[in-house]
Amino acid sequence: MPSRSEPYEDLGHIAYARELTAWREAAGLTKKQLADALGYTDQLIGQYERRTNSPSRRVSEDLDTFFKTNGVFTRHWKLIHELPNAMPVFPGFERYVEREREAVCVKAFSALLVSGLLQIEDYARAVLATANRPNLEERLAQRMERQAILTQEDAPELFFCMDEGALRRVVGSREIQRRQLQALLDASELPNVRLTAVPWGSGYYAGLAGSLIVLGFRDARHAAYIETAGVWRAFIEQPEMVMPYLIQYDTIRGHAHHVDETRALIKSVMEDL
Repeated sequence: MPSRSEPYEDLGHIAYARELTAWREAAGLTKKQLADALGYTDQLIGQYERRTNSPSRRVSEDLDTFFKTNGVFTRHWKLIHELPNAMPVFPGFERYVEREREAVCVKAFSALLVSGLLQIEDYARAVLATANRPNLEERLAQRMERQAILTQEDAPELFFCMDEGALRRVVGSREIQRRQLQALLDASELPNVRLTAVPWGSGYYAGLAGSLIVLGFRDARHAAYIETAGVWRAFIEQPEMVMPYLIQYDTIRGHAHHVDETRALIKSVMEDL
C-alpha cells in the first residue's frame, strides 16, 4: 500500500478514522488484533485510521457487524461518498504510478472516458479543466509522461476495454474527439496493445459501476485501482482483495467486441462526428 501519502482532510474521512480508533480502543484491540478478527491486514486498518486510504463498503459493513454498531461505519462510508471530492489528488495515486511502471500487464476498463494512458493532450486537458483540478499543467504533464509505458523497451502487455459511451462522448470539441479516436486506432496497432469496447446493446453490466485497472507483476501478484464516477477511489494490493477485481475485469471484457469489431466501431463513430 502507499509508502508515502497525505491524509484525506475532508470531514467524512476524519470522522470515520476517529470512530474506528475509538471503537477499536474501547474494545482493547490493537490494529493487528482487529485486522486478524476481520480477516484483513493490520496495514489496512492503520491506513483507515491515518486517512491514507479511503474505506470500502465491505470493510465498513464488517466493522459494523463486529462491533455491533447498528450501522455507524456504513453511514460514515455513505457520508464520504456524498461529500464533494475534497482531495485534488487521490492519496494512493503516487504509489499507483510507481507500481504501474513496474507492471508487466495492465488491464484497464473505462466506464465514462477514454483511459488516461490513451488520452491525447487536448483531450486530457479538457477533462482536467472541466473537473476544475488544481495544478492543471502539472497534472497534464504527469498523465502524458505515464504514456511512455506504451512504447518503452520491455513494454507491458496492455489490455484496454471501454464502454461505447466513452467513444461517443465528445470531450473538448468534435475535432478533439476525432483526433482522440484516431489516436485509439493508432494505439491499437501497437503489438502489445489490445483495445476492445463494450457495445451499448449489452445493457447493464458490471463495468457501469465504475472504472477499473488491474496491474500484473513478474512475481504473479496483482494490484487494483478502482474508481466510481470519479468520486471514490482506492488502490488495493492485498491479494485477497484484488482477486475479485481481476475476475470483474475478465467478466466485463466478456461483453466487449473483438479487437477488429472495436476498430470498426471507432471508425464508424468518427464518421458520425
